Amino acid sequence: MNISLEKSTPVNARLVVSISEADYKPQVDKNLKDYRKRANIKGFRPGMVPMQMVQKMFGKSVLIDEINSVLGKAVPNYIKENNLSLVGDPMPLNELENPIDWDTQKEFSFTYNIGLAGEFTLDFDKIPTINTYEIEATEKEVEETIENLKQNSGEQIHPDTVEEGDMLFGVFTQGEWTEKSAIPFKAIKEEAKATFIGAAKGDTLTFDLQATFVDEKSIELATGNKSGLVGEVTFTIEDITRNGVAELNQAFFDKVLGEGKVSSEEEFRKEILEIIKTNYKREAEYLLRIDAEKALLENIAIELPEDFLRDWLIQVNEGKFTPEQIDQDFENVKKDIRLNLIKNEVATQNEIKVEYPEVLERTKEMIRGQFGMYASADNSMDEMIERIANGYLTDKNKQDNFMRMFNEVYAAKVSDVILANVKTESKNISVDEFKQVVGA
Repeated sequence: MNISLEKSTPVNARLVVSISEADYKPQVDKNLKDYRKRANIKGFRPGMVPMQMVQKMFGKSVLIDEINSVLGKAVPNYIKENNLSLVGDPMPLNELENPIDWDTQKEFSFTYNIGLAGEFTLDFDKIPTINTYEIEATEKEVEETIENLKQNSGEQIHPDTVEEGDMLFGVFTQGEWTEKSAIPFKAIKEEAKATFIGAAKGDTLTFDLQATFVDEKSIELATGNKSGLVGEVTFTIEDITRNGVAELNQAFFDKVLGEGKVSSEEEFRKEILEIIKTNYKREAEYLLRIDAEKALLENIAIELPEDFLRDWLIQVNEGKFTPEQIDQDFENVKKDIRLNLIKNEVATQNEIKVEYPEVLERTKEMIRGQFGMYASADNSMDEMIERIANGYLTDKNKQDNFMRMFNEVYAAKVSDVILANVKTESKNISVDEFKQVVGA
């Protein structure tokens, strides 16, 4: 077998694989002998079918399968052994361009178009300094947070008339169609709210769906996913629910922070302030990671085989997208590819590896989050969490679970290395200033 790489440009090439009879014949002969042993053909005893007949019946398909098997090993091995930085997958020339006579040929040649990433240098010293933020939360944010918690933690009440923010339960009617459903106040357009405010239990309201709800999705949800419903409907109010405002007392403290965590309003406010600071610190770290990746993309030039990429995207999506549709998102595709190439280089230079215990710990963190135990000091559920995590990672019916968590750990390690190497400048800013930075 002979494999050669023919470059037309630094990022475009053809991979030519030449296969001789010696590369496939021994395995083809073996496979045909196995077919002969298993063949059940009328008029012949098992294992006694003439080899000539077996060859005639199965020879071509066995040959094709073996050639494909040889190619399936040879091409990726060559790419790996020669450290080719591929963009997309090798694309074989179709049979019209490279015709094959499977009945008479002994020697075969297969050609693949391949796209290569241009060479680049990863030099963190050439990346500009990135801002990182220390966010100063104040009593204002504490007060806003407490008010939101009070609104969301109060007991649900059932008033007689509708006010802003209520949830309305009742029955829709249009002609012969009826549907028992609910209308969340946030789904109602501002200009249509007057129709509902002040309405009482038992009232029947008449309104136009498109003029009342904020979008089609809200209409579908409210009307029981009845898509395409238009025009006027009636809605008879059967119940009104409203979240009452919780009182600032011990029961409220326990509900928000956990039983016995604090015993006074002063202690509660201090804990809330720390939670706010922690949350904004997490947001600042997330922004830093995004800004670091953006800086790498803006300052590391990588040439890509754009024509090849377009053809590959059309092929890999099996005609689901037109060339025009591919072009609409092509810049984002190129950014993703370049960023992955940069991250792969970071991982290679720093010999980043991921071990099973790290994947297990990441999975346990995910499960703790699902149980709402981020800040819990209680270790009584650790054994159960580890059992659930191991089961999640080894579930044979969901084999992608392990790779999903593995990739999360891998990505986090790469990101940590990037942050450890980029230059940063810390700035103290207020919550409002930070919101302006992130465009919130």
